Amino acid sequence: MTNDENSQRPRKIVHIDMDAFYASVEQRDNPELRGLPVAVGYPAARGVVAAASYEARKFGVHSAMPSVSAKRKCPDLIFVRPRFDVYKAVSLQIRAIFAEYTPMIEPLSLDEAYLDVTENLKGMEIATEIAATIRAKIKQVTGLNASAGISYNKFLAKMASDLNKPNGQAVITPKNGPAFVEQLPIKKFHGVGPATAEKMHRLGIETGADLKDKTLEFLVEHFGKSGAYFYGIARGIDNRQVKPDRVRRSVGAEDTFSEDIHSYGPARDGLQPLIEKVWGYCEANEIGAKTVTLKVKYADFSQITRSKTVAAPLQTIGDLEEVVGLLLAPIFPPRRGIRLLGVTLSSLERQISEMAPQLRLAL
Repeated sequence: MTNDENSQRPRKIVHIDMDAFYASVEQRDNPELRGLPVAVGYPAARGVVAAASYEARKFGVHSAMPSVSAKRKCPDLIFVRPRFDVYKAVSLQIRAIFAEYTPMIEPLSLDEAYLDVTENLKGMEIATEIAATIRAKIKQVTGLNASAGISYNKFLAKMASDLNKPNGQAVITPKNGPAFVEQLPIKKFHGVGPATAEKMHRLGIETGADLKDKTLEFLVEHFGKSGAYFYGIARGIDNRQVKPDRVRRSVGAEDTFSEDIHSYGPARDGLQPLIEKVWGYCEANEIGAKTVTLKVKYADFSQITRSKTVAAPLQTIGDLEEVVGLLLAPIFPPRRGIRLLGVTLSSLERQISEMAPQLRLAL
């Protein structure tokens, strides 16, 4: 087959997402927790839920929720301290399974990854069969459930993996992709956060069909460089490649709050899920970071950044939490309400894992 023919063939992209990963590992390792509402995190006043079991989700408990709110929603909620070393070891087992099928693996965090199986090591033609086989192998090796989305690009594979959760999979074909996007509420689009969704609603964009009606010029004017991406996905088009072994220059996360923040406690609570998100990416990709940057945007849309660089890459999430706390404390009391907070890690470098070295070939 020629390169031209290859480029015209629809790609086969699989998004694998572990179901309630941290909480499921805890329920696997402690049978007494099975069937009960479990939250991984700390029940302290300023604690945040890192993950919630499906039993807890029935009560409205979810990740990034303050522990106090979670306990209020589910009085019988059981808190379990996170064990990131265990989660990382299980993640490496899962990555080794991926590597049996394709070298084209792009981890997003410890519990999810994109796989390009267009050309795969098993010579299998049907991507849905590959996804089902991988999920079965994950269950056999780790005892954990995974869900999968299969499509012709990353955006739609990611959206598909949520359709039949938990322990299921779904496919979005080139034929039904554009129609699927048109009916999708804009707030459910991957890559559209709460603040962007709110802005889109103000512009009259409620669904994928509304987004598709906007011109490229309109979207670039209102959303900058993201405008071209939104223009594409509104038509079911996403040309981003699955990129294995990439080391970014930086990795960051930020959140816009529904109400302005004026005190340290709520600010620190709001930062915790961002800390866990960026740390999870670094852990999954075995990347170390030496520079931490805190971004603060105030109610008047002015913003500041504060950075700290350490001599050696941060070793634990506790080290990152400590640096973030040092950067955050001096800005209180703030000169005005805080609208947005962000955490970025830079000075990134590949780390050599000492854990499960026999699995490093999977990376």
